[in-house]
Amino acid sequence: MKLNDIQRVYFIGIGGIGMSALARYFKVLEKEVAGYDKTKTPLTEEISALGVTITYEDSLDDFPESFRAKENTLIVYTPAVSMEHKQLKYFKENGYLVLKRSAVLGLITRDTYCFAVAGTHGKTTTSSILAHLLKETNTPFTAFLGGISEDFNSNFWFGGNTYSVVEADEYDRSFLQLVPDVACITSMDADHLDIYGTPSELKKAFVEFVGKIKPKGSLVVRNGLPLKGLTYGIEDNSDYCIRNLKIVDGVYVFDVETPNLTLKKVRFNKPGKHNLLNGLAAFSMALQIGSSPEELANALATFKGVRRRFSYQIKTEDFVFIDDYAHHPKEIEAVYEAISEMHPNKKNLVIFQPHLFTRTKDFGDEFARSLTRFNSILLLDIYPAREKPIEGITAKWLMDKIPNPSKKIIAKKEILNEIKSQNPEVLITLGAGDIGLEIKELSKNLAHEK
Repeated sequence: MKLNDIQRVYFIGIGGIGMSALARYFKVLEKEVAGYDKTKTPLTEEISALGVTITYEDSLDDFPESFRAKENTLIVYTPAVSMEHKQLKYFKENGYLVLKRSAVLGLITRDTYCFAVAGTHGKTTTSSILAHLLKETNTPFTAFLGGISEDFNSNFWFGGNTYSVVEADEYDRSFLQLVPDVACITSMDADHLDIYGTPSELKKAFVEFVGKIKPKGSLVVRNGLPLKGLTYGIEDNSDYCIRNLKIVDGVYVFDVETPNLTLKKVRFNKPGKHNLLNGLAAFSMALQIGSSPEELANALATFKGVRRRFSYQIKTEDFVFIDDYAHHPKEIEAVYEAISEMHPNKKNLVIFQPHLFTRTKDFGDEFARSLTRFNSILLLDIYPAREKPIEGITAKWLMDKIPNPSKKIIAKKEILNEIKSQNPEVLITLGAGDIGLEIKELSKNLAHEK
């Protein structure tokens, strides 16, 4: 069956950030779209508002009657869903076309000029910046993003299908379904060891992904990674290099050297050198299709950001509240460095919700080292997502590893009172779990207090 022949698409796990982007895409194509998710969230509410029927019960009676017709119906599922899910089992056992999200993304983008951003950190921000650059340079493209772009107020953009922008997700080897024209790899730090077993197996998967690039395509890679491609970096020997970096009124100002020219006094307003590198990666990718360097540089200066990626919730002279999706020790370190750079010598408090028992177990010592750098640490219980508990791996286990004595385990309902009690100058909330659902109310309460 060709995707053009599809009339109905049912998503199992429609509330996921990647799944909901695909749901939006098929809705734009005027297909009948419906789905299941276990929890109602602001994202599922947004999808429902588009005319998508969503059920929150795993029942064979709870999907629309029209989806019982197998012909021209596509079932899409996320690997986060159990194989014992009743609806998924029904569709698989009854001859429906059932595909993983990554396979569908591969089919959609195969006939486009595909930009794919891979890496254990930075995928969402880099792909969101790239989408912004392409839009500002009037490029006809569709983007499937792993976060809510503040420029589009969405995780999806449809502005034509000549080009596509996708995150090449290494989890479950999903990125091996893609065949990119321009690929980028931002990082290859160990992660998802529940899937890969060892860091070396993860690196092999990245090498395999590079092998998927089309014959006349190109690879843009962070300088220092063990891959051959066009490199990018800061004050080094990269093909695309940032030089003369300064901070002027809280904004980065710098020069960009490319193989062909140098651009002076480029501006970028997202804090953190990790974000600056993401911006340079996106800029380097966009150059591969002949976009105007000057127009791209101007567009870099107007990038607003991605929700929950070093997102300022409150920013006053006396108090700063930053929320970030960081859920890996390297990402926490990057957030700390950005805070030290932009808000030096201010008393800070971090609230961290660990994500996944396996990740907490695999990187317990690294989490402890990255968290202990903050002045004070509050830990929430581990967010399980798709996992079952691992005996002995708890927030208390992680807290005991942190040498900083200013540390405490709290429940979500205690967050506001703890913040008031400690009265930090800089507050940071971190994690990829449901801590993100607390931010809106927390911001409102803290703004009222301050």
